[in-house]
Amino acid sequence: MKLISFQTKTGEDGFGVLADEGVIDLTNRPAKTLREWLELTAKGSLDASSADGPLLPLDAFRFAPLIPNPDKIVCAGYNYKSHNEEVGKDLPPNPAVFLRATNTLAAHEQALPHPVISDHFDYEGELAVIIGRQGRHVAESDAMSLIAGYTCFLDGSVRDYQKHSPTAGKNFPSTGPIGPSLVTTNDIPDPTKLTLTTRLNGEVVQHSTTDLLIYSIPKIVSYVSAFTQLEPGDIIATGTPEGVGSRRTPPLWMKKGDTIEVEINEIGVLRNTIE
Repeated sequence: MKLISFQTKTGEDGFGVLADEGVIDLTNRPAKTLREWLELTAKGSLDASSADGPLLPLDAFRFAPLIPNPDKIVCAGYNYKSHNEEVGKDLPPNPAVFLRATNTLAAHEQALPHPVISDHFDYEGELAVIIGRQGRHVAESDAMSLIAGYTCFLDGSVRDYQKHSPTAGKNFPSTGPIGPSLVTTNDIPDPTKLTLTTRLNGEVVQHSTTDLLIYSIPKIVSYVSAFTQLEPGDIIATGTPEGVGSRRTPPLWMKKGDTIEVEINEIGVLRNTIE
């Protein structure tokens, strides 16, 4: 099942199941948002396999950030050996995570604002995990049971600001597009068998398989649950492979008019332009 959040042309927010001919609108049946749908499903109040609602044609809506109101966004850094080598980092002894603010999220096909105060706007294509069930102090052996599904994520990074403040460099508004859809775990039973490709203006700049993560998805979920309670709708980005623009000669920065794409097989293509 592929779930999306959307906004209609009349400005109404909603969510539903993406189909070839449109989206099956699940809004207010009874959940108002995708996050609320995940919460009700986790409590057993909804049947996650059911999808009954009116069909909105593809031209009747635009994509919204997949989880418009997550409780938290946690990102893993330096989680591919190849990326560690290109930036000169040793293997981290534990998952290295940081937080993003919710206003950094953007939607599939949404224009991303280029930072006014920096030319060092870089890309990091990533696989993201969407949490579907509440959990704290979760063992690695139980971590996969908390996951609702997976999606594509672009960790847009302002590198000159990141040098003196990682929090600042990772938290410019609307620099973290996510989507286009949440693909549920029944369609992706093994997230280590995925291929991630990032393209800038059609040219491949990153390409890796997800089995090369240093810290596995169960390890990251367990680690995060040790210091904070995970909630339905939480987003955990799992890290980026080699090929980032800041480590190229000369550096390859995203600029106005560029198109950036993150593609993961079984999920789809997250596509954005820089405005």
